[in-house]
Amino acid sequence: MGLKEQGWWRLGWRRPESGKRQYNRKVNTKVVATNRKAGFEYFLLERFEAGLALQGSEIKSIRAGQISLAEAYVRVEEGQAWLVEAHIAPYIQANRFNHDPKRPRRLLLHDREIRELWDAIRQKGMTIVPLRVYLKDGRAKLEIAIAKGKKLHDKRQAIAKRDAEREMKRQDSR
Repeated sequence: MGLKEQGWWRLGWRRPESGKRQYNRKVNTKVVATNRKAGFEYFLLERFEAGLALQGSEIKSIRAGQISLAEAYVRVEEGQAWLVEAHIAPYIQANRFNHDPKRPRRLLLHDREIRELWDAIRQKGMTIVPLRVYLKDGRAKLEIAIAKGKKLHDKRQAIAKRDAEREMKRQDSR
């Protein structure tokens, strides 16, 4: 009897080259907040995915979309990475058990990744920027990037390029 007759493909199983069966699950992601200025203000060099150590009322506020990354940044100290100045609004139903909206939150990264971030920010002009917060299989994740600040002329070039692309699209639609 062949694999198709066994029905393994209906269950979401896939058969890799090694011959072992692995379950190919779909990952559900929902973007909650983005830092739209990051791409304009910085050259984004390398990206990382980090988990967030949160309290119960914080995750409920994030699921409701009550988070802002506008002034947030990432700080690395004593072998740990911290998300600083991110605003997570208080959860109304949590009443007295609520959280401090601007408290520093620990990022869950491997030691190797933290060392790589630390080595990168020791260089002049480099920083770590939070890009977006999303829910992945019910857990809050933060996408961060090692970034280098843009100069004023770089920003002007980006604006000119964006305007030229917009004009080209406008001409094509006519």
